[in-house]
Amino acid sequence: MPINQKYHKNYTEFGEPYQLVLPLNLEGLVPDDDSVRLLSHELEGLDYSLLYQAYSAKGRNPAVDPKTMFKILTYAYSQNIYSSRKIETACRRDINFMWLLAGQKAPGHSTIARFRTGFLADACENL
Repeated sequence: MPINQKYHKNYTEFGEPYQLVLPLNLEGLVPDDDSVRLLSHELEGLDYSLLYQAYSAKGRNPAVDPKTMFKILTYAYSQNIYSSRKIETACRRDINFMWLLAGQKAPGHSTIARFRTGFLADACENL
């Protein structure tokens, strides 16, 4: 009686949820003379102490650093993007926004809206 043997390899052994993730270096993808680099450089010189004080020392840490959130909003406004949902989409898809995030997870639209109306409104005049 012959034995049925399978001689092919199972290349889907890891299943659907397995995906190889490689680090993405965005420094080479954003040109040196791009407006996002200029904006980030200029915004580094601002005093963010009141913005950081708006966050409570108790409770959880912010999803994205407040200085980074300010840079994201400023760059979005310079690109005529005002909707928090469109800013969220840009943070997930646009290389310039990813470069501003510097490896941090993209904020959700509610996080962006909460930052804009709650935290930034108090500290905006002093920036």
